[in-house]
Amino acid sequence: MLSFCSDFELGMTITEKILAYSSHKSQVSPGDVIFSKIDKVMLHDVSGPGVIKILHEWEKKGKKIEKIWDPDRVWISEDHFVPSSDRISAENIRILTEWAQRYGIKKHFKYGLGQYGICHTLSHEEGLILPGEVYVGGDSHTNTTGALGAFAAGLGHTDIAYVLTHGKIWFKVPEALMFKITGKKPDYIMAKDIILRIIGDIGTDGANYKTMQFSGNAISDLSIEERLTLTNMTTEAGAKNGIIDPDEKTEQYLRERTKNAFKPLYTDSDATFSETFTYEIESMEPTIAKPFSPENITVARELQNVEIDKAYIGSCTGAKLEDLRMAAKILKGHKVKVRTEILPAAQSIYMKAIREGLVEIFMESGAVIGPPTCGACCGAHMGVLSKDEICISTTNRNFPGRMGHVESKTYLASPIVVAASAISGKITDPRDQVISS
Repeated sequence: MLSFCSDFELGMTITEKILAYSSHKSQVSPGDVIFSKIDKVMLHDVSGPGVIKILHEWEKKGKKIEKIWDPDRVWISEDHFVPSSDRISAENIRILTEWAQRYGIKKHFKYGLGQYGICHTLSHEEGLILPGEVYVGGDSHTNTTGALGAFAAGLGHTDIAYVLTHGKIWFKVPEALMFKITGKKPDYIMAKDIILRIIGDIGTDGANYKTMQFSGNAISDLSIEERLTLTNMTTEAGAKNGIIDPDEKTEQYLRERTKNAFKPLYTDSDATFSETFTYEIESMEPTIAKPFSPENITVARELQNVEIDKAYIGSCTGAKLEDLRMAAKILKGHKVKVRTEILPAAQSIYMKAIREGLVEIFMESGAVIGPPTCGACCGAHMGVLSKDEICISTTNRNFPGRMGHVESKTYLASPIVVAASAISGKITDPRDQVISS
């Protein structure tokens, strides 16, 4: 059973409690500036070399860095430019590898050497981040791991460099927005539909430097992997962090991945939120974010005549094992009509998908299965879009040029909407695909 922590005064959200604990305070409030000890820090093959450059600049100015704060609390992912797309990306991997070896960092998930994958997937897939912890990473979607009941936030190169040398960093305690999702989830709705609806309502600046917290019986019913989709895309609303109180599902999920002890924290019943938003999940429909913003939403049936050139199921947002299972249910027994790429988010997920027969379903449908990588999501390599191409994608951003040419277009959707659209060759509500099959 999960145990409650009663070391604090009443009236705090889970985010406030975590920040209070990490800064050795009995109480914090929104707007307070605190110095927080850090539990875990992540770098990847894009942010890592930038951080290393900062550290080298400090050394040139006389700051001797013979060791980093705690190598056992640092982990590295190779994910954005793997397989290496050019000489620069290959060189970045070399720089990162040599730096990790120099400072004794053992948790280095290297491409081509067993388990590796997208950083925001490894954080939970490997049980690296635990409830109640303060976790920072050199990537804006570090928010993802807040679904486990941790304070998880992305930082820039200089802040990550400071954490590596001091083990702490300052935060302003964010205001908290509460999103209560109630009711019984229909089969055709996924977490991606929920978060796109929310972003459509509050806008991409609606949670600037705020906490987006999720609760309600519909959230309790969601799997951990679906909850991770919600917290991942709090970044697209400008949030400092996204978070969900841990529960028995959280404990079970982590116990399957780690033996490390943890002490979860919980929101007080009298905690204060600056705003509360309530949604009935039964009233939601499969939702699409049109170009060129995650807030530019509409329902899938409004776009049923939009023909597509590519369907993409991948990224930290849309290629977890449950995402692949849901897509396979739609694709099974069908052939895709457009270029379809499916990239599991981690090597371990890829292996599970093979064992469950999901990869065979995907390949029989005509889709291409690729290695875990962020390449196409960030428009770097492994399937970028050309001029005027239209893609429907499980990823999290769709600004101009995000997935390739600046004159391409990306529509964001859930894995089942993307799978249904791949079969029809145009944007499709999965309910309509099932009816016509």
